[in-house]
Amino acid sequence: MRLSRRALLAASTAAAVTTASPASAAGRPRHRGHPRTGFENLAATGYRALRGQRTGIVTNPTGVTRDVRHIVDVMHADDRVDLIAVFGPEHGFRGTAQAGGSEGRYDDPATGLPVYDTYLKSGRPLADIFTASGVDTVVFDIQDVGARFYTYIWTLYDCMEAARLAGKRFVVLDRPNPVTGRSALGPVLHKEFATFVGRQPISQAHGMTVAELARLFNGEFLTAPVPLETVRMTGWRRSDFYDASELPWVPPSPNMPTPQTALVYSGTCLFEGTNLSEGRGTTRPFELLGAEGIDGRWAAAANRLELPGVHFREAYFAPTFSKFQGKTVGGVQIHVHDRAAYDPVRTGIALLVTAKEVWSGFGWRSDNWIDKLTGSTRVRTMIDAGASADEVAADWQQELTAFRRMRGKYLLYK
Repeated sequence: MRLSRRALLAASTAAAVTTASPASAAGRPRHRGHPRTGFENLAATGYRALRGQRTGIVTNPTGVTRDVRHIVDVMHADDRVDLIAVFGPEHGFRGTAQAGGSEGRYDDPATGLPVYDTYLKSGRPLADIFTASGVDTVVFDIQDVGARFYTYIWTLYDCMEAARLAGKRFVVLDRPNPVTGRSALGPVLHKEFATFVGRQPISQAHGMTVAELARLFNGEFLTAPVPLETVRMTGWRRSDFYDASELPWVPPSPNMPTPQTALVYSGTCLFEGTNLSEGRGTTRPFELLGAEGIDGRWAAAANRLELPGVHFREAYFAPTFSKFQGKTVGGVQIHVHDRAAYDPVRTGIALLVTAKEVWSGFGWRSDNWIDKLTGSTRVRTMIDAGASADEVAADWQQELTAFRRMRGKYLLYK
């Protein structure tokens, strides 16, 4: 998808270049105890990790400072950084494209920098883009949401592999996992189900930051290691939810409007693999779920399970786009009342099981997309066979334990 120049100008208005001191990204007063992002710590060193390097950055609208200036605008205005290229992922560098789209190749109106499209590119074609851009070092700074099927972490993986092929350095600027890094949850991907919503065998909720994932990818999955440097956060703890950072929330994608969306996403995104609405086209995507013909019996069945940390409300809504566009559907709204106790993946499985129990119209997408999301056929076939949510969850525990053991070698924070 290629945007018009007018649309790109509109998208970049809020992130226009400022004449304020670029060093202020890290130097402005902060309340004691605020975690600092990788970018803040990089700026505080005078961009030491990028000194003498022609630099390109993979980023999107989430790459902002604490005062919501885009880091591309900040770095472009700073003579200490030789920033020569930007690489846009799914949804684009300025974030104007919907799911499954990108912004194409263009020159950024705010900075004049060339913006290259990385979406759905990997291996040698992506390496050729890095080579053509003239960069020595590729930087990555995108806010993740903690779920295996959120594509930005696979953009990270693909860019690391491409940088290796092109002979480039790779630097990852870390940001918080908004749903904490307490533990890995859910089924582990089987390699034969690898797609852009899961390249490698990690768990459905990985409980890692992007810098930790980069270390894991480099140590376990890349064909050969890429020269990698990670710029850590300071002051972030694994038990921290996003609000502890006091960072502004910029939607990483159009249907991820709040940190609350991220909290439920690793479980309720599974409804993309069914004939129910996952809430796209509403103001509460992934928190509202439903279909025509569903009534209050679903919320009642889900509440009877007494899942930790969550209640379910009977809800009715009319999506403005996507499934059931313009039609009134019935279903549930998820209300998390105890974040620390809540297990999003276990909750998502329980909602699939109870939806199938109370609604005779329940069905999987005809392409079995659910298998790509869960990483194997097991969730689908077990639910079809009448397994309970506890039985489905028990099935993945051995693989999850092995992944947790591997994951532990690459964690950076306590």
